[in-house]
Amino acid sequence: MQRTALLVSTALFAALLSPAAVRAAADPAPTPVDRFEGEVPFAAQPAEGLFTWGSDADDPPALRLAERADAPEGERVLAGDYDISGWGGFTHDFAAAEPAHDWSARQGIRFWWEGRGDGRGIAFEIKDGGAHGEASELWTTSFTDDFTGWRRVEIPFSDFRYRTDYQPVGGIDHVLGLTQMWGYAVTLPAGTRGDFAMDGVELYGRADQSLRASVTTDAAVYPVREGGAATVRVTLATTGSAPVDEPVTVTYGTAGGTAEPGRDYTPVTGTLTFPAGTPSGTSATVRIPTLRDRTAEAAETIPLHLTVTGARAPAETPQIVVDAHGLPYLNSKLPVRKRVADLLSRMSLAEKAGQMTQAERGALTAPGDIAAYGLGSLLSGGGSTPTPNTPEAWAKMIDGFQLRAQATRFQIPLIYGVDAVHGHNNLVGATVMPHNIGIGATRNPQLAHRTGEVTAAEVRATGIPWDFAPCLCVTRDERWGRSYESFGEDPALVESMETVIQGLQGAPDGRDLKDGDRVLATAKHFVGDGGTTYGSSTTGSYTIDQGVTEVTRKQLEAVHLAPYQEAVDRGVGTVMPSYSSLDIAGDGQGPVKMHARADMINGVLKGRMGFDGFVISDWAAIDQLPGDYASDVRTSVGAGLDMIMVPYAYRDFTRTLIDEVTAGRIAERRIDDAVSRILTQKFRLGLFEHPYADTSGAADIGSAAHRAVARQAAAESQVLLKNSGGLLPLKKSQKVYVAGSNADDIGNQTGGWTVTWQGASGNTTPGTTILEGIRGTGASVTYSQDASAPLTGYDVGVVVVGETPYAEGVGDVGNGNDLELSPADRAAVDTVCAAMKCAVLIVSGRPQLIGDRLGPIDALVASWLPGTEGDGVADVLYGRRPFTGRLPVTWPRTEAQLPINVGDPAYDPQYPYGWGLTTLTKTPGGGLAALYRLADSAGRAHTAEAGRGAVDRARRIVQQRIADRITAAAAKPFAEADHLLLTGRYAQAVRKLIEAYRAG
Repeated sequence: MQRTALLVSTALFAALLSPAAVRAAADPAPTPVDRFEGEVPFAAQPAEGLFTWGSDADDPPALRLAERADAPEGERVLAGDYDISGWGGFTHDFAAAEPAHDWSARQGIRFWWEGRGDGRGIAFEIKDGGAHGEASELWTTSFTDDFTGWRRVEIPFSDFRYRTDYQPVGGIDHVLGLTQMWGYAVTLPAGTRGDFAMDGVELYGRADQSLRASVTTDAAVYPVREGGAATVRVTLATTGSAPVDEPVTVTYGTAGGTAEPGRDYTPVTGTLTFPAGTPSGTSATVRIPTLRDRTAEAAETIPLHLTVTGARAPAETPQIVVDAHGLPYLNSKLPVRKRVADLLSRMSLAEKAGQMTQAERGALTAPGDIAAYGLGSLLSGGGSTPTPNTPEAWAKMIDGFQLRAQATRFQIPLIYGVDAVHGHNNLVGATVMPHNIGIGATRNPQLAHRTGEVTAAEVRATGIPWDFAPCLCVTRDERWGRSYESFGEDPALVESMETVIQGLQGAPDGRDLKDGDRVLATAKHFVGDGGTTYGSSTTGSYTIDQGVTEVTRKQLEAVHLAPYQEAVDRGVGTVMPSYSSLDIAGDGQGPVKMHARADMINGVLKGRMGFDGFVISDWAAIDQLPGDYASDVRTSVGAGLDMIMVPYAYRDFTRTLIDEVTAGRIAERRIDDAVSRILTQKFRLGLFEHPYADTSGAADIGSAAHRAVARQAAAESQVLLKNSGGLLPLKKSQKVYVAGSNADDIGNQTGGWTVTWQGASGNTTPGTTILEGIRGTGASVTYSQDASAPLTGYDVGVVVVGETPYAEGVGDVGNGNDLELSPADRAAVDTVCAAMKCAVLIVSGRPQLIGDRLGPIDALVASWLPGTEGDGVADVLYGRRPFTGRLPVTWPRTEAQLPINVGDPAYDPQYPYGWGLTTLTKTPGGGLAALYRLADSAGRAHTAEAGRGAVDRARRIVQQRIADRITAAAAKPFAEADHLLLTGRYAQAVRKLIEAYRAG
């Protein structure tokens, strides 16, 4: 322990020599918070303990109590390793069952940190008020690791600021009270692997009034029209709302900024005094008049400087902003192209770079960075939500961001984006639709359109004008963790479902985008993300997601590019490239990341297809390009990307982009093209006239009318694969035994991308589970998840099994996942189906291997991920609606068959693409003769409806014949018939069905 003794003696010697030694001697002894000697366990609420957290499964750090000879305090330190791609860290929460701690008598908190000297910022936050550590206000600051070896980091409480990007409870009183403290948390750096060590957390010093009292303003930015006056409200707040013991003075004055005193505004100075005894919450106002000079000009700023004595000053200097006025780009009567040209001509390179930058809202180092960097966009990644997660909180949060953008020279509004991929799925209480795989199963373009309308209305009502949807991937291998984001394996099916774009955006020419129930749509992921080769991914433990798509030019055009021309024709506003690489046979390039493929983005998408919207990168995707960061920026922008999603690197990106243009390595005309495209969509969305949330539609979020659409989609997405003896639909008079892991779990039922990125099992959002839907019919129901309840006395069993939630490559087969039912689900199926007639429903994002259990199952349903409306599943189970869904992907017999798709030379699935029994009407009779008549009818059909009707009748005849034994000879033409149907070749489709009938 000689090292410890040396540290202590050195610290004491330094203290004796310090000018603050006399003051320090008067301070009370420090109060330990954490010694890391084992006195605090690794545990979470409600117990006291240390625990980790992160944005995904890989991001929480690994913690340990390590014995160290050089420990600054005691014999152990808290040590850990981390490799964080999103966000992650650790927390010490005090026990919820015990009283909160009172830190109000102390000056601050300090701890020992072993520096790595890498210059990285580390966030440190403390937890104030509320019911317990996870329901408290968060107050944050940071320190820089610019040293090596052990150093004591001292943080006075006056340095902490209220977190505006995330609050577990949305804020209690916005006052750092210090009388009810629940612990602390450390957010570790993201982006590169690292380790850390920490020791001796303690409270130090003696508090003064400036820690108990603070002065705040009601806003940081005050836009005002020229000639008007801004009123700044200054408020005194104290810990526990106690009156102040000593006077608080606020001296104010206007100086600096871009506005000219005497010409643009009347300067003001003065002092506000809050005498001793002033109650907390007392306010005073300062009025700043502006002057009218009748000159068209950009916005101008007037800082109001506040000097506070006796209390903590506001975190920011309030800024009055005289609105831009009289400039052509502000004239809503001018054509959009003229407004864009005028604004672009006035912008600096730095302002243009800002417009091309998109940051994650939680990554903002300070809210003022929106104006400082002129950011063009913010986004919420999956699970990045305000607290509380309500429509009102979303709108308030985004309005706050938009207010910050008003402090820029041209007051260009932000465009805020979110992944609303099956409804407004980040919002608790929103209407959650079936995932795209289920929408594809409906084969109902009109319904797809309606789901887009509902999604758009709910998203826009929370202030968000931009949706990163729909995914136009053509899924070709169900081992892909994103399979459920696709409408299906057939590009013709994907194209038919692109009516969702009009549901989101309205008219193809963009004239509806300004409406309060429309959002800008995003076609993703360009191009080939659904065709990656298994085993080709190099992203972490992923096996197929973000891998390499190996195709011929003909395959690329026919399968993966086809849906994008349809999207462009429908006027889609933005396109997002894929993480994956494209390897086109014979082009001599080998695998090239899509974010670098200028031939595809500039050449095909913008050139040949005529796309006139803007291209947005995927999450930090340019970081995957080869070369240094400057090369990443240069390559991606040169390839045709217009806005770059750099969630945590917005400062680095804007600086690098400016440097590359200044050095001549990126042409400024490329920047002008990118910014023109971005501004065009902002003008179309009406953001310059109405940047703030229109919440008039908020009452409809999760409404009965919206849920009715989701219920219909859930019902029409159900695919009846087997129905021996006509077991389905059920009768209300039957006694039903319900079992299985997914019968009563709204989280499993909605899947990934629900409230959080990966989704979660359990009661994650309001909705109706499948069990609740069955009970809602009035039938006699017994539920036993594991089928352990007695099995006698029932007419039928319903076993609901399948997957638990996942998203993206986390769900890849081989990355901890397979296509098999879990042992518990297999046991439930075996138990129930051995005891009674049974229907098995598979709730999953992709086919599950069921062949070895198919025999005893009387009815089998592919339920996909039906969303929040389990009533829709019950509707078809009980015949309120007929089964009409058809397989959007091929259902394999074994995993060894994968990939297997319609049109393959060898094709022998469990169920072919397009399969789906119906309970709509009785199957027509007449056999082969009837089929020939239908072929003739389809050939003479004068309308698409008549042609589809002929094919549908033929399908039912064929399905009845081959249902009990689907051979390869029958499956192949049956699947191909469905593709022909989607492409409008009705007579050929029936002839293929005749071929399947003969083979059966």
